[in-house]
Order: sequence, then structure tokens, then C-alpha cells
Amino acid sequence: MKNIAVFTSGGDAPGMNAAIRAVVRTGLFNGLKVYGIYRGYDGMISGDIKVMNSQSVSNIIQSGGTILKSARCPEFRTPAGRKKAYEQLLKYNIDGVVAIGGDGTFTGAKIFAEEYDMPIIGVPGTIDNDIYGTDQTIGYDTAVNTALEAIDRIRDTADSHDRVFFIEVMGRDSGYIAVPCGIGGGAEMIIIPETKTNLEGLYDLVRTGKKSKRSFIVIVAEGDEEGSAFEIAKKVENKVKGMKHKVTILGHIQRGGRPLMWDRLLASQMGVGAVEGLLYGERNKMAGVISGRVCFTPLEEAITKSKPINPNLIRMSEILGATK
Repeated sequence: MKNIAVFTSGGDAPGMNAAIRAVVRTGLFNGLKVYGIYRGYDGMISGDIKVMNSQSVSNIIQSGGTILKSARCPEFRTPAGRKKAYEQLLKYNIDGVVAIGGDGTFTGAKIFAEEYDMPIIGVPGTIDNDIYGTDQTIGYDTAVNTALEAIDRIRDTADSHDRVFFIEVMGRDSGYIAVPCGIGGGAEMIIIPETKTNLEGLYDLVRTGKKSKRSFIVIVAEGDEEGSAFEIAKKVENKVKGMKHKVTILGHIQRGGRPLMWDRLLASQMGVGAVEGLLYGERNKMAGVISGRVCFTPLEEAITKSKPINPNLIRMSEILGATK
């Protein structure tokens, strides 16, 4: 293996730049020529590919987002699009690829690797932390702390006005952000897709708070079966007359910003592991970190296997949020 390429795809996550840096510098350390593919699969198809050197990734480890950019690419979902992408890689004699992203990125990488026998190693970069085969994904730690800081600030206003605040956090169909933020932020209830939402219990909780003039924080993970934070707040409002409430959608502030130390360290470890995996003959796998060690999981498993939240955390949140 002489030439490798790296790209980012899907939603950006704090720490992606640290992973890019690790891939480039590990490749150079091992005598490889390293290319950066801009705008993910779209850039792979159009040939937006450039040689990277040590200076290309200088002073980026502390930056959020991704210097290689990201973009949706419906064309890559077609055989014709993937053929164009492969032809572009051939122009640069690329022998292996590191794909940084989430399950959508890995799904495309798996199909592409199988069709064209291209060695690909995935690096899990997503704030959702819902990828099987790694304890944490790149960006998760920073996203959780960003959300928690916002929740702390909102708590001040909730206390000042005796209000119920419904705060929606990201996570797609996962409660991995909601649960630790709810516990760390002292939420009275956490609503996540992994468990059936107890609306009657929520109604009772708010009624109790209304009588005692206590403020309440309700954390809602996007993707819950009862709907968004706005929809859940409306249901509560219809059942609890006189409830004073506000809804806050934290949204994309959770995806941006300077990555914290753990995400920089994790991304660096995964980036080094991905390149070394390619050199050792790993292919069509994801480089994750479990118990501090780099482990390789087939992309098929990373995409299809579920990663359940620790049930003890859910039980803990119910105990600590109780108002009896």
C-alpha cells in the first residue's frame, strides 16, 4: 500500500479534524502518500481530491467541523455513481480509504468496498454515539457537555419563573445524549426513544410541581414515539391547566464548537488505528475504541447491530428525578 485517502461524510462532529490530522500524519510517518477527498462521496465522484502533507493538517486539532467538508450525495447510492467514484480513485492510484462518519457513511463504504474490492476502514464520527463496536464515537463527549451547559443556563430561568422547560436534544433515534445530560442536569424526567414514554407519569409530575411552585426540566430526545418537545409540551398543556412552560430545541449548537480533550484524544487514537489497520491488512471494518484499545468491527456489524444504553443509567435517572 502506497497511497491512501481520507474523507468525512454525514453530519459534522467535534473531533473530526483531529481524526483527519491523525490519519494524514500516521500515513506520512509510514511512508504513504495521503490524499484528502473534499465533500465526502460527492467529492469522490467529481474528483475533488488533493494531496495532503503535514502542514495541511497543522493547527486544526482544536477546530470544530471538518476541513474536508461534508455533503449529501444521492448519486453515490447508484451503481453508476459508485463507478465514477472508483474511476477517480484509480486516477490517483489510491490503495485504501479511511471514511470518517456515521452509519450512512459506513453503509456506502461497505457497498463500495464489496463492489470494487477497495480496502476501507471506517472511523465513527457522530455525536449520537449510536454506532456498535466502540465505547464512544468522535464528537459525543463534546456534544453532551455542550448540551449540559445549555441545560444549566436554562435551569436558572426555570427556577426564577417556576416554569416547566421542555428541552430537546439531538441523537436521531437514540437517547445517548439525553440520558447523561438529564442525570447531570438534574432533570425531573428524561424522555428517550429506547423506552415507552409514560405521559400519565409526566402529567402527575407537572401537577405536583404546579402545587409546590417548583421548576421542572424535562429532557426530550429527538425521535421519541410521542413526538418532538413541542408536541409533548402541547399534550401536557392540554392535561395540566395553568402550566407555565417553555420549549427549547438545542439543535445544531450540539454539533459545532471546539472539541474537548477526550474527543481530540479519541479521534487521534482512532485515526492512527485506521491507518495502521489498513497497513496490517484490515478491510471493510471500523476502527473503534473499547476499554482503551483499538478494535476492528466489520462495517456490517457496526451498521446493523444495536448499541443499547446502560439500563442502570435509565434506572438511576428515574430514581434521581423522583419528587416524592
